[in-house]
Amino acid sequence: MGRAFEYRKERKMKRWANMAKTFTKIGREIAIAVREGGGDPNYNSRLRLAMQNAKVANMPKANVDNAIKKALSKDAENYDEVVYEGYAPHGVAVIVETATNNTNRTVANIRHVFSKYGGSLGTSGSVEFMFNRKAVFKIKPEGLEREELELELIDFGLDELREEDGHWALYANFADYGALQKALEQRGIEVESSELLRIPSHTKTLSDEEVEDVIKLVEKMEEDEDVINVFHNMDMGE
Repeated sequence: MGRAFEYRKERKMKRWANMAKTFTKIGREIAIAVREGGGDPNYNSRLRLAMQNAKVANMPKANVDNAIKKALSKDAENYDEVVYEGYAPHGVAVIVETATNNTNRTVANIRHVFSKYGGSLGTSGSVEFMFNRKAVFKIKPEGLEREELELELIDFGLDELREEDGHWALYANFADYGALQKALEQRGIEVESSELLRIPSHTKTLSDEEVEDVIKLVEKMEEDEDVINVFHNMDMGE
């Protein structure tokens, strides 16, 4: 089925394998969410998202509570969200989302990875137009009627409902994240996972050898502690 398809399966299996690194990144997401909207998840949809991600990653509740307390303290580190854009080998567009307390360090590391692995760091806006920013919620379908749910949620930003890995995946525009999340909560529908994605409007098909070149860059980029997400427009197969 091709190396890209195999790689996608591998990523699903090892997504949360590196616990210490994952917890560090979630801690930064919590810190940014608290800074933007306060420490009460009832009034901070972004904090609820970070806490949901912590749950999916099996991050202990004590760690989550400590991260919130730390973010609320006067000595809290100030993390900035910085998005970098560029190209991997073979013309594949790449967006790198980071959370950093030292932008000079982060941009130097990002530029180094792009350069070392055959890519190039671009300017702001150079590839962002190739992606659509989406919110995705995954729920269990048991006890729910699909058509009825779609009709109810369309007024809260639901774009599409897909069946994925035994779940229903609800897609909405990034701006509708909070509204759709609240609508699900009000209906007592438990969210198994939620995330904010950048989905390419068009994908680029490569040979297996070319796919390997892109994978090397993406995996190396993901190793950086400041990097939260890496998105690209390489065709990952069915």
